[in-house]
Amino acid sequence: MPSTGPGQHLATISHEGRFWDVYLELEEAHAGPVRGRLRFTAADQSPSEPVARTGFILVEATPEEVHGRARELNTHQLSSLLRSCLP
Repeated sequence: MPSTGPGQHLATISHEGRFWDVYLELEEAHAGPVRGRLRFTAADQSPSEPVARTGFILVEATPEEVHGRARELNTHQLSSLLRSCLP
């Protein structure tokens, strides 16, 4: 089951004139590897606007390793992942 919490804030990036906060969401506990995905929230996002999320793209043995991998992503990579999530 996916995490429903706000996730850990990783960065704030700019894309097409908007500022986006990037959060790491971990999948709720289950047997096997820990999986994480990124959620992007625009600073001016309306409540009716859909949330932009990646699939579970970070897979590691522990939550700490998932957090470490997420922190390794640079601004260019985060922007590219955001573009892939937008309609």
